[in-house]
Amino acid sequence: MSGSSSTPPQSSHQFLTAILFRQGPSAMPYAEDVKWMIRQHVISLVDAFPALRPQTAAYTHNDGRTVDLLQVEGTVPMVYLQVTYHIPIVVWLMEAYPRQAPCVYVNPTRQMVIKRPHPHVNPSGLVSLPYLQNWIYPTSNLADLARNLSVVFGRDPPLYSQQPRPNPNPNPKANTFPPRAYPPPAPSPRPHRPADDSSQVYKRNAVEKLADRLNCDIEALRRSREAEMEQLLNAQVLLRQRGEQISKGLTEMRDEKEGLEMQLQMVLMNSDIVEAWLSENLGKRIINVETAIEHSDLVSKQMLECSSSDLAIDDLIYALDKALQEGSIPFDRYLKSVRMLSREQFSHRAMSAKVRATKLQAHVSGMAQRS
Repeated sequence: MSGSSSTPPQSSHQFLTAILFRQGPSAMPYAEDVKWMIRQHVISLVDAFPALRPQTAAYTHNDGRTVDLLQVEGTVPMVYLQVTYHIPIVVWLMEAYPRQAPCVYVNPTRQMVIKRPHPHVNPSGLVSLPYLQNWIYPTSNLADLARNLSVVFGRDPPLYSQQPRPNPNPNPKANTFPPRAYPPPAPSPRPHRPADDSSQVYKRNAVEKLADRLNCDIEALRRSREAEMEQLLNAQVLLRQRGEQISKGLTEMRDEKEGLEMQLQMVLMNSDIVEAWLSENLGKRIINVETAIEHSDLVSKQMLECSSSDLAIDDLIYALDKALQEGSIPFDRYLKSVRMLSREQFSHRAMSAKVRATKLQAHVSGMAQRS
């Protein structure tokens, strides 16, 4: 079941912290979200029962797998016939602990024997208690388990001392045995009166029925608590998702607000510019765009007129194309108008070319005279 184990030299608190939160290939096989709970359970157990000490050891499963697990080894006290005894036990914290109950074994020495039959301990030493069978996460813990073991073992001790074999050696020291640390074998039952037997049977049946009913109630309570816990966990996940969605929506709204504020600032600035221009030019004389530009000479005036006429004919031909597409004018009239406008545009472009050449020649002559 287990391999060799080593007890760490440092204190239990430091040892548990170093072992449980170790990383890498030598990390303990427990879930990260329960390692702190495991540490608290073991510390509470050691504080309540100082004879127990935590350590690590190799545990071999039934399928042959070997894994390093955390165990607590030592003794728990029990009171039997008003005498305190100490039962050696080993508590294995399995991989799924604390969601799964631990494995508890009694660990007899050479001078001890496991009582057979025992209602809670099998011949291999494995302990089976209602507390372990009805283990409820996260309320069940190791300290309460040890207290339950002490009470149950006090009612029916699982171990007793072996009877010494006769030794012909006359040396008295050779026949001495260590003092009895565990209860002796249960004496053979003595005859009782029928009235006492019937009362004991009735009491035993009543206790068994009460225990069965209590176990049923505990099982029902465990199932209901597990269902409630599952609902709460689902609600927690849903609330976390909705919280993330709300945070995302708030971030998007904040960004949109900043963009709108920037656009508002631009609009206000442009409004101030327009209002300033209006206040400056309000009431002034209206300028005629036709006479706003004055020509420097006759050639420039003729050049401007030819260019403006050429561009105006372009716009007019574009308008005729749109009208033909919409069916506003017949095709023959369109051709006639385009032919007439093209001739006129050609004349303006030819005149513009001549004016540009004349102006260029005049410019060259002026440069030659200046040189």
